[in-house]
Amino acid sequence: MALSEAGTGDLNARVVIVGAGHAGGSAAAFLRQYGHVGPIVLIGEEPLLPYQRPPLSKAWLKGEADADSLQLKPSSWYEEAGVSLRLGGVVVSINRGAKTVSLASGETLPYDYLILATGARARALPIPGADLSGVLSLRTAADAEALKAALGPGKRLAVIGGGYVGLEAAASARALGGHVMIIEREPRVLARVACETLSTFFQDYHGARGVAFELDAGVAGFEGENGHVTGVRFTDGRVVACDVALVGVGAIPNEELARDAGLECANGVVVDIEARTADPFVFAIGDLTHRPLPIYGRQFRLESVPNALEQAKQAASAIAGKAMPPHEIPWFWSDQYDLKLQIAGLPFDADRQVVRGDVAAAKFAVFHLKGDLVQAVEAVNAPPEFMAGKQLIAKRTPVSIEKLADPTISMKEVAA
Repeated sequence: MALSEAGTGDLNARVVIVGAGHAGGSAAAFLRQYGHVGPIVLIGEEPLLPYQRPPLSKAWLKGEADADSLQLKPSSWYEEAGVSLRLGGVVVSINRGAKTVSLASGETLPYDYLILATGARARALPIPGADLSGVLSLRTAADAEALKAALGPGKRLAVIGGGYVGLEAAASARALGGHVMIIEREPRVLARVACETLSTFFQDYHGARGVAFELDAGVAGFEGENGHVTGVRFTDGRVVACDVALVGVGAIPNEELARDAGLECANGVVVDIEARTADPFVFAIGDLTHRPLPIYGRQFRLESVPNALEQAKQAASAIAGKAMPPHEIPWFWSDQYDLKLQIAGLPFDADRQVVRGDVAAAKFAVFHLKGDLVQAVEAVNAPPEFMAGKQLIAKRTPVSIEKLADPTISMKEVAA
């Protein structure tokens, strides 16, 4: 059954949103913005109003932000907009036949349309000592508050996993006067998400600011005293002392609700370009989804705020009967020290790289190309390259490799 057959455009429909993170909170706001007047129920497991999560590893840790400053909407908005909040609510099952969700409290809520925005959770390390106090992850405000309380001058932070969250937390910990060691099982940091040029640059930049690295390193367990972590034990038997350990080894989509309800999952809930599942009355958005990437001709799971916002718009547009928003190029960012990393696109099928700018001066971009088409760009303190690269990816405009590599030629001319 197509969505139109299911009543798309019924502005009076009852919408239940499971998950009150960036995706779920934004979906509620977009529904109202697009003219939806029916009941909206927003259910979130955390006790906080929907808030921005990227600052958790940066501004929050450094004491520059709190829950109030990161709110997507002020508390008054939800009452004014007629959005019913169920904070601290846990949905335990979905009955698609009856079109209801059941909460742990015993309450059952009906829906006309259901939006799943349950996000992802930090991947745990199944090793001894992982349950010690002070072994933390960083996905929620509560996680960030616990990590913040453990950081400070002279404090020793061990970061397990050299991904973006780990590097951002490392930069924040150094800004607070702490000692940091990043432990990575691969031979370089960012090995799964960035090219070698970018990995080397960030490792060198952190190293110059006092961060220590253990690469090609396996972690066998955590040591502790009186229930609190005191060190990280490597597979070769060495132990590195720490006051707190941050585990950042990826995330797992919270797809259990959807899977138990019979919806297709493949490292995330499978959706179409309108964020619909195979059930026309159920949508899924954000980190949870395995979604189409039309420009690359494949499905993929993205973890980013831009993706959460794009899919929130898609689901809200479909329910409100609005035209679909234009497809967006995936993009991401990371702030570390005085560095602004901006990434557009994904390097699928790329067969060459072009470095533009001055790596030593921390102002450069790495373009990933398939033939003469830009597939992705990683830009460090280089906004013109990021913006032009994003446009080139979207328009599928062939470029001159020679011009692209020459920083004396403007990106405007390259794009032309």
